[in-house]
Amino acid sequence: MRKLVVLAITGFTVAALSTPAAQAKSVATTHFAATTTEAARTVTAFWTPERMRSAKPLDLLDVAPGAIKDVARGLPTVVPGAAIQSFPNGGAAWTSGGAVVKTAGRVFFTYQNRTASCSGDAVTSANKSTVMTAGHCVKLGGAFHTNWAFVPGYDNGSTPYGTWTAKSTHATPQWVASEDINYDIGAAVVNQLNGQNLTDVVGAQGIAFNQARGQNMYAFGYPAAAPYDGTKLIYCSGKVFNDFLLSQGIGMTCDQTGGASGGPWFLSFDEGAGTGIQNSVNSFKYNFFPNWMFGPYFGADAQNLYNTAQAG
Repeated sequence: MRKLVVLAITGFTVAALSTPAAQAKSVATTHFAATTTEAARTVTAFWTPERMRSAKPLDLLDVAPGAIKDVARGLPTVVPGAAIQSFPNGGAAWTSGGAVVKTAGRVFFTYQNRTASCSGDAVTSANKSTVMTAGHCVKLGGAFHTNWAFVPGYDNGSTPYGTWTAKSTHATPQWVASEDINYDIGAAVVNQLNGQNLTDVVGAQGIAFNQARGQNMYAFGYPAAAPYDGTKLIYCSGKVFNDFLLSQGIGMTCDQTGGASGGPWFLSFDEGAGTGIQNSVNSFKYNFFPNWMFGPYFGADAQNLYNTAQAG
């Protein structure tokens, strides 16, 4: 039996999808988190530097495959980004600076009474407070995570741009209903910090939906499982390919590990400026192809999720 593993916290089953017509009308599911000032302070206090350093991805578990159908498509949509470059790379520390070192960050949360971590990215949004991540980085095993926070530019316990607590987290309806790997997409709306909105502080990357497959892309994340330790922003780059095994996702050669889940994949990435157009997130690996990493295709449901989050 073919099996796959996700990059951070796992334990979901690939399930049959709904029809494209039903998918187009779906609405992202919202979970309200730290909605008061006191609640936000509690979450911020919870995430001490020591707790951040000790937060680790959970074991990579096997996933039983189910029936697979097409991911719903809509009209191509792009919130503008930057110019393209392509330098193939299977996994290395990002040392070129630029906008990505501020927009990308680690995601921290409590899952089944354990502290855990993923990755995320600040994107252009109407509320200036939207973070894109993986679905399993906001909800897993029937429950949404608690103590959810985003730390852009995380640096080994240091929070150079602050700790941004979630007032709501969101996931595609297919992920919420059955944790379907094709729709492993999540988002968070974070509270203001010191009277400022997230993207006014760290900037924002573009985001796109229903784009052509097979393009050059860059993937970023904070992997925390060996050989990585969660202290550095890691990237991969190269031409992506369609998953020809169990999902409708896209893949690239990349050795990122647990903790990288939810990190952004960029089209049109400019290495000098560190800017691009987000078009997927780190999601899963097959245990028999450890040097490939996969992300969900950003179609109509990903766009609905983004629209719901940015309106929050």
